[in-house]
Amino acid sequence: MSRLRVSSFSLSVDGYAAGPEQSLEHPLGIGGMALHDWGLSTATFKALFGDTGGTTGIDDDYAARGFRNVGAWILGRNMFGPQRGPWPDESWRGWWGETPPYHVPVFVLTHHARPTLTMDGGTRFHFVTGGIDAALAQARAAAAGRDVRIGGGAATVRQYLRAGLIDEMHLALAPVLLGRGERLFDGLDAVALGYRVVEHVAGEHATHIVLRRG
Repeated sequence: MSRLRVSSFSLSVDGYAAGPEQSLEHPLGIGGMALHDWGLSTATFKALFGDTGGTTGIDDDYAARGFRNVGAWILGRNMFGPQRGPWPDESWRGWWGETPPYHVPVFVLTHHARPTLTMDGGTRFHFVTGGIDAALAQARAAAAGRDVRIGGGAATVRQYLRAGLIDEMHLALAPVLLGRGERLFDGLDAVALGYRVVEHVAGEHATHIVLRRG
């Protein structure tokens, strides 16, 4: 059965998913990239970008698990690009260059329509203006029985959590303090929404916590 999952979602010790002042120069906010050091150093993430080497062990096991059985992704618009409002043109093609690391259909939540964008390596960006339910329906159809993974950002994850639609969420707690930025659980009561901790494992550079609903 297809599940809606969040995987390898990095948080600071003080609960931030991104730092302050997100911009083209600082897409994850000031200091936000440090949240992802644990994952970017793993063999799994290096292989995604055509590199060799990288660490193995618990962190890499969780990184690899996040890509298994994924047939489609959902992203908030900020995860595709830094623009706000109507698209100024169609020259921006995502943060990841011509070969993004998704390799399956990706559904981008936006208020402004844009034609589907076909990239190298099997990634196709579809821009959905009908909200989270429409994006999920399209992603599940494209996934054809496999899981749908939400890539973020925090606001998008919060919308799906609030709606009780996320089946499982893997959080990677990085040993980083940000002080300011965007918190994941602002305004949410995860217990009331039916989530419980089912795994907690200390990795080499992050602590891995898995929440499951029901």
